[in-house]
Amino acid sequence: MLLTILFVVCLFGFIGKLIGFAFKFSWSMIKIAFFLVFLPFILVALVVGGLVYIAFPILVVAMIIGLLAKEV
Repeated sequence: MLLTILFVVCLFGFIGKLIGFAFKFSWSMIKIAFFLVFLPFILVALVVGGLVYIAFPILVVAMIIGLLAKEV
């Protein structure tokens, strides 16, 4: 009985760790998709739409963040 309770507690801990890892992984994938796919399309759409005065500062801020961000 005691081993069963210990097993269940450890199993819930393991499942909790896996769920935490899944959330971290999915958040990383969302960030990658946004910066590599959506941000360039948004910037191009802003330039084509005549909003260069909005697109250029966004591009500058993204470049600064890209230079200062620590690579993992």
